[in-house]
Amino acid sequence: MDLNSVTSYRFARSRADLALAPGEKVLGGGTWLFSEPQPTVTGLVDLSTMGWPDLEITDAGLRIGATCTIATLVAFAEGRGPESVPEGWVAASVFPVAANALLASFKIWNTATVGGNVCQSFCAGSMVSLASALDGEAVIWTPEGAERRQSVASLMTGNGTNSLAFGEVLRAVDLPAAALRSRLLMRKIALAELGRSGAVVTGRVDAGASAVFTVTAATLTPAVLRYETVPDAATLAAAVSAASGYYSDPLGSADWRRGVSIVLAEQIRTELAGAA
Repeated sequence: MDLNSVTSYRFARSRADLALAPGEKVLGGGTWLFSEPQPTVTGLVDLSTMGWPDLEITDAGLRIGATCTIATLVAFAEGRGPESVPEGWVAASVFPVAANALLASFKIWNTATVGGNVCQSFCAGSMVSLASALDGEAVIWTPEGAERRQSVASLMTGNGTNSLAFGEVLRAVDLPAAALRSRLLMRKIALAELGRSGAVVTGRVDAGASAVFTVTAATLTPAVLRYETVPDAATLAAAVSAASGYYSDPLGSADWRRGVSIVLAEQIRTELAGAA
């Protein structure tokens, strides 16, 4: 879609270029930005020229550059990228599953960025689901030249809203190695076969036997539930039911989202408990 209100477009090549004037907005892949009118946007600042690495593997874990495309992340997980998945990072096998929770064609995958998906902060954002499931941390550059960190799960404040202040830019999402070495399962459901996810539930068991379950898409913000060990069915069902933020829209009622989230969580819990 043409953005008729935009009168300037510039490429960012240094951190100084990220200083935004009134009406300017940073551009990642632009798959959402160009999908509908943006009457308040008068200028675009392109992040693709910042030269951020797509993926950086360290002892601490995986850093996903904000401008990394979803296609690049999936290729890495499937062994088709320039970098190999480190031995033991079994949770990486869920990256393609998460990407497929996003209602999008391969064309979108090749343009949409991980950072853009997180910053849009939609309830059903596939990268929000993935990062929340793996204790992903957002690395945020502030206008003053500093850096702050915040969990992706807590970054969201509602459907399409987050805690990023004007001028703050998401630099990367860090996934810790301990979470990447965990056994991770993801389940999703939608009212239509090719519809946007109405509920996405994940569960993982870490090396120390602690368990983490998350509910996204069904709730306005990610619900993260932590346990010392895999909980019993009643405990998990009660916690999922009590999670805040279940909502209704044309793609599902709040009661339906709550109900299917409980079912999906129990499926995951049963499989994780059996494996343990």
